[in-house]
Amino acid sequence: MSAVALVPVALLGALVGLVVPRLARRFAAASTRPRPRREAGVLLSPLLAAGVFAGLAVTVGDDPALPVFLAVAAVGLVLARVDLVCLRLPDPLVLAAGVAGLGGLTGAALLSDTPGRLVGALGGAAVAGAAHVLLALLPGSRLGFGDVKLAAVLGLPLGWLGRDALLTGLLLPHVLHGGLVLALLVTRQVRRDTLLPLGPALLAGAWLGVLLG
Repeated sequence: MSAVALVPVALLGALVGLVVPRLARRFAAASTRPRPRREAGVLLSPLLAAGVFAGLAVTVGDDPALPVFLAVAAVGLVLARVDLVCLRLPDPLVLAAGVAGLGGLTGAALLSDTPGRLVGALGGAAVAGAAHVLLALLPGSRLGFGDVKLAAVLGLPLGWLGRDALLTGLLLPHVLHGGLVLALLVTRQVRRDTLLPLGPALLAGAWLGVLLG
């Protein structure tokens, strides 16, 4: 994608970033779970949203599925903020991302006459979902089924891109999350029984999987 074409995508991302906090507050307000004392407002700024969109545009390029990736990313930004605030991944938002992913990729496969890529996307969702179900069922696991559902949704665009992107997008979230937890434990900012959100790591890892896969 040319630099000229990249500018509107980055601007769109910045606009999405402006809306994210308001939407996140609405969903967080409906949560019955206790909230952390501080919100991570800076992390999901318009600048970051613009960077997320620009990275996808550069990597996915002229692929007809680019709008689908951007739509899933937009919902993902809201999900990440809600999870950071109240340790919750609202089902309506996860469902919205899933509908956008499945419906959009189906349309992209039809338009580009590449049904095999849709099969890959569905396979990616199945692999990601099954892997995280197994992780959630392990003794002592703190993986919630909201995380499982989000992982399955993210498997759609990762599977569309192929095996390498899928594997990278499945492994990186847990590397990122594990590294963060270890750093927080070493600096004594959390305890071993402190609950920490996994959703942001799932989303960040999936984004990096797209860029690196």
